[in-house]
Amino acid sequence: MRFAALGDSLTEGVGDPVAAGQCWRGWAALLAEGLAPPEVPVEFRNFAVSGAQTRDVWERQTPQALAFGADVVSVIVGVNDTLRCTFDIHRVAGRLDQVYGAIAERGAVLLTACLPDPGALLGLPGALARPLARRQRAVNTVVHALSERYGAVHLHAADGAWVADRSMWSADRLHPGEAGHRALAVRFHARLRASGRLVGPAPSAEAERPPPSRTASLTWLATAGTGWFLRRCTDLLPQLAALAAEEVRHGLRGTAARLDVRATATAAAALAAVGVGAAECASVVRSGAVSSAVGGAASPGCEPASPKGADGDVSGQSPMRVRGRGGTLEAC
Repeated sequence: MRFAALGDSLTEGVGDPVAAGQCWRGWAALLAEGLAPPEVPVEFRNFAVSGAQTRDVWERQTPQALAFGADVVSVIVGVNDTLRCTFDIHRVAGRLDQVYGAIAERGAVLLTACLPDPGALLGLPGALARPLARRQRAVNTVVHALSERYGAVHLHAADGAWVADRSMWSADRLHPGEAGHRALAVRFHARLRASGRLVGPAPSAEAERPPPSRTASLTWLATAGTGWFLRRCTDLLPQLAALAAEEVRHGLRGTAARLDVRATATAAAALAAVGVGAAECASVVRSGAVSSAVGGAASPGCEPASPKGADGDVSGQSPMRVRGRGGTLEAC
């Protein structure tokens, strides 16, 4: 069995160092050890690259995975797209549709996941965090719908106890630590088993190293974190400042929920552009796969019928409207 892992630093294994910190391991390598019964050898290739965006996965990594002849391919990408001033959910949807389609056409098992938004992980102020949260919810909406379309084994990792558990995360607060990578591997293994596929023994959930201390987090911020912040200052930050100003203006007017509605409509339009209609979106909602990516936000892929609240809190309202090609469809 051949297993190819595609994506960015999450799949590269950042946050889970091995060999005295000389290289990364990560959830995909942990999963590879139990991906097949003991009598079936597994050849694993990790094509993921730190900083990769959906364009990189489509143009570079997907051809590598296809040339490798992978039987199982994981594709987890999109966070870096949200952290760029060039973010365009239409392009993200188009590229992921091409990636998933190319893998499915080869008959390989496709693994996907949706992820938490980076603003919440970093603990950014609300006016800065909410625009990033909308972007990540849009990516998650696309991933959910396209995973349904191509029959992927999908892991909903956008929320839940693991996101708030500090011990699951590395010093930079953006990447899982060893415990977090193990949790992802264990959950993917369980999803594969539940889908009826033959797998080997599950990876261990027990971390071999303690979680990073507060001192380690501060050290990262003073060293590598400073460089990361400066790079974002020349790329994302000017645009994010403008989005934050818009957030504040809508908050003062009591119209912040309009930003959520607009973002949801844009994601639905991006899905419609790749042929995902209302019925397919509704199927995702009915399956229970879609839930809130951040507290107090509308569920990905769903638009509240009557959004309320100056802070954009539209959770708990029904019915929900799923929009896409073919009109608007009501779902509870």
